[in-house]
Amino acid sequence: MSDNRNQIDAACHCGTVRFRVRLTDGFNTVRRCTCSYCRMRGAVAVSAQLGDIEFVGGRDNLTLYTFNTGSAKHYFCKTCGIYTHHQRRSNPEQFGVNVACLDGVSPFDFPEVPVLDGVSHPKDTDAGPRLSGILRFDPAS
Repeated sequence: MSDNRNQIDAACHCGTVRFRVRLTDGFNTVRRCTCSYCRMRGAVAVSAQLGDIEFVGGRDNLTLYTFNTGSAKHYFCKTCGIYTHHQRRSNPEQFGVNVACLDGVSPFDFPEVPVLDGVSHPKDTDAGPRLSGILRFDPAS
C-alpha cells in the first residue's frame, strides 16, 4: 500500500475488525445495488483494489457469506454482524467497502447514490453494468 491515495481507517460496529483502505477513485465509485442480497443489506459501497485493504485487527473474526454463483464473497464481523466489505462478482479484482465502516463517513453524506442494476447482473448478460436509478437523500426532510 505505497501510493499517494489517502489511507482511510475503518472498522465494524464493535471495533473488533479494523482495517485501512485506499479507495480506487475516492468516493467517485459510491453506489448501491438492486440484487436480492444488496437490496436486503441496504449498504452503500465504494471500490478498492484487492491489495488496497490492510487488516490491522480482527481479520480472524470475519465470517464469509456467498450465494447463487458463489463468486461474490461478502464479509461480516462475527461479533456485531456488520458487513465490512465484499469481493465483487462484477470485478473480482476489487472489493466493495461499506462506507459506514470508514472513519468519519456516513452513507447519508452522499446526496445522490447511483443504484446499479444487480438483478440483471453484467456477468449474466452481454451488457456492462447498468444504472438502475439514483437514490437521493435530502437532509432537510
